[in-house]
Amino acid sequence: ELLPPERLVAANGWIEGTTVGSIILGTVLGGALISPHIASHVLRHTPAAISTPAEAAMVVIMVIYVIAALFNLRIPDTGARYPRQQHGPIRLISDFADCFNTLWRDKLGQISLAVTTLFWGAGATLQFIVLKWAEVSLGMSLSEGAVLQAVVAVGVAAGAVIAAARIPLKKSLSVLPVGIIMGIAVMIMAFYTRHLFPPHWGLHIGHMRVPGYLVFAYIFLMVVGGLSGFFVVPMNALLQHRGHVLLSAGHSIAVQNFNENLSVLVMLCLYAVLVWLDVPVTIVIVLFGTFVCLMMWLVMRRHQANQRSFDSVALIGENHRH
Repeated sequence: ELLPPERLVAANGWIEGTTVGSIILGTVLGGALISPHIASHVLRHTPAAISTPAEAAMVVIMVIYVIAALFNLRIPDTGARYPRQQHGPIRLISDFADCFNTLWRDKLGQISLAVTTLFWGAGATLQFIVLKWAEVSLGMSLSEGAVLQAVVAVGVAAGAVIAAARIPLKKSLSVLPVGIIMGIAVMIMAFYTRHLFPPHWGLHIGHMRVPGYLVFAYIFLMVVGGLSGFFVVPMNALLQHRGHVLLSAGHSIAVQNFNENLSVLVMLCLYAVLVWLDVPVTIVIVLFGTFVCLMMWLVMRRHQANQRSFDSVALIGENHRH
């Protein structure tokens, strides 16, 4: 509603970078708040009515929510006006089902929606996998492992910015192979351990020494995050464009969020089952990376089949429903 199609990728570079960064940095904050040293320090600066570290952590989270609510007051009016919507639950469900089917049947919408749905499910699961991998392969505690998630966030933000600068909306589908590369990179992570490097290897920063295996782990996770940000930003921009053309911005976001949150729920449930079965984290990572590669390959095959029947790429940037 605010920008023309050709500027959507650039806008999404900022939106995706800050959103994903916020989600992962929130997890890092959670990891910090459960650290006994930090929790006790926070507790000393809270009102007397707050008596436990858990309550102090909740106060911090509540303050963040209040700040977020204040930010919402500054969201500008886009000027878009839509017909009055129905409020009956039956009518709402029927309307949502129509929007759901419309977006999944569209040749461009189904590809971009499939990729973003996969990305959010995979991204949420990867957060937990990284924590377990850090514990098993790098010997890190939960709060220390949360720092690795911040490293991934930096990579995602960097990849999003690069995509915003280098990938126009017309070329958005050219990034699909990057999803397969990301899946392969995740599989490589399964075989990375602190024992790959001599104990004396490290990087000295002032009085602090960072072990060599951690330095390379940071770089590797930044690359994984960068690949994620680079390939999801153009896909999200394409989905917004087709959703706006076919439906409306609000209806499109509703369908997108429904699919993405359903993906998060399903993939986290599958991960929970693997944890319950006590499957080693290395096998979980290989299965996860294989799944991402397979899904991206199927999406690419679907897009190629769509192109053989109709040149849907020509519709990118246009206001045609097809």
